[in-house]
Amino acid sequence: MTGNHKDTALTRRRALAVTGGTLTAGTLAVAGYQSAFADTETPATAPASTASSASASADGACMTLMSSVTEGPYYLDGALVRKDITEGKSGVPLTLRLTVVDATDGCTPVKGAAVEIWHCDAWGYYSGYTTADPGGSAPAESEDGSAADDDTYLRGYQIANANGVVKFETIVPGWYTPRTCHIHLKVHTGGQKEDGSYEGGKVNFTGQLFFPDDVAEEIFTLEPYSRHTGSYTCLDDDMVYDGGGAAGGLLTLDAVHKADPSKGYRGSLVLGVDPDAENTGAGSGGGGGTPPSGAPGGAPTGAPQSGAPTASASPAASS
Repeated sequence: MTGNHKDTALTRRRALAVTGGTLTAGTLAVAGYQSAFADTETPATAPASTASSASASADGACMTLMSSVTEGPYYLDGALVRKDITEGKSGVPLTLRLTVVDATDGCTPVKGAAVEIWHCDAWGYYSGYTTADPGGSAPAESEDGSAADDDTYLRGYQIANANGVVKFETIVPGWYTPRTCHIHLKVHTGGQKEDGSYEGGKVNFTGQLFFPDDVAEEIFTLEPYSRHTGSYTCLDDDMVYDGGGAAGGLLTLDAVHKADPSKGYRGSLVLGVDPDAENTGAGSGGGGGTPPSGAPGGAPTGAPQSGAPTASASPAASS
């Protein structure tokens, strides 16, 4: 896949990123991984003596400018700034910690970037689209017993600290036909937090985060995920994931308790973006053709919000 960024002149810093960016990728990715799971703001670079312990988990996540992909038909511009986006939705806990860096300027942290995420619940339903069919056989969204707001659950923003780090508390998403397990995200810059929401600025990057098949499939055997039966789409068969590992959005995951996956996971990734670019959300990958029978569909269940897709939005555009 290729990015959807506007064409810009090849500046000196972009030339450095192209010719020398991969030379420091391992160290930068390690530092990003460490800072993502730190509760205090530490320097964005780490001494070699401490960095080496995390190198196996870093997975070279900042080697290249990450490609933008489609935002899908289930985007709602709610703009709520909050760390915990669950609203009581049940599922395996996921602490998601992302580090935003400037891939055109030596992978330096992008302080103040706003990262927005949204994803489906354990049975494949999105807030705002709770009547959409997730495919297979699933209980009605209303049967989960939560008090979640049908227009806002599992959606939110966080503002990056001095290390470019944002943290979310959520659940591992479920699945729906014809997609693999994934989380949508956008990176915004230039806006500001006002009254609990993020206003203004521009979108620099639109992407998706993915889960290794073995982890996702184990989770889907647990309650409440196991109540949704049918054919799960693996990574290799997904219409959006490009097989690129961390550079393609594949999360690094660590189980909170190795013997009990129901206790939850910690997920991390370094997002290499271009803060000068502006992305429309259309993306470049994931047309995917015609979804199989039973694919998700439907218009928002609540009043349309600014930037929300209309009833004519096609799920074939890779949700």
